[in-house]
Amino acid sequence: MKDPRPCSIAETLALVGEKYSLLVMREVSLGVTRFDQLARNIGAPRDVLTARLKRLVDVGVLEKAEYSDRPKRYEYRATRAGRELQPVLLTLMAWGDRHLQEDGFRPMVMEHTCGHELVPQLVCAECRQDVGHGDLTAHPQSPGWTVTGPAVARTQDPVE
Repeated sequence: MKDPRPCSIAETLALVGEKYSLLVMREVSLGVTRFDQLARNIGAPRDVLTARLKRLVDVGVLEKAEYSDRPKRYEYRATRAGRELQPVLLTLMAWGDRHLQEDGFRPMVMEHTCGHELVPQLVCAECRQDVGHGDLTAHPQSPGWTVTGPAVARTQDPVE
């Protein structure tokens, strides 16, 4: 198979799509920052959680801060890049609530500072209008790619 489409979604999933990575980010966004708490709330094996935390720190999504010298212990905080994942988490949660939960059950409800339940929605930064699938037009920027796939090399017409 030839090279797949260049894609920021694929690159992002290579990082946060690993099992437990988004759950780490969920917990950190809820204020859970210590390893033992993360392990308990996520249910990840400790070695796997250690690897995920290291990777998220290495790529700059989390930062590690020492909170105890004896024994050395760390807590994990979201960097700016990590905080920018929160809308993704909220949107995934809302999708799961709508499509995967039965009888309207929602394991967690988020309240905005205005006092109302948060219902995430995507809006255009310019016009402030809601964005739906039919409102978008893709413009591939990677050389050799079109919306439907790799560009086909055009052959020249034979000279008569």
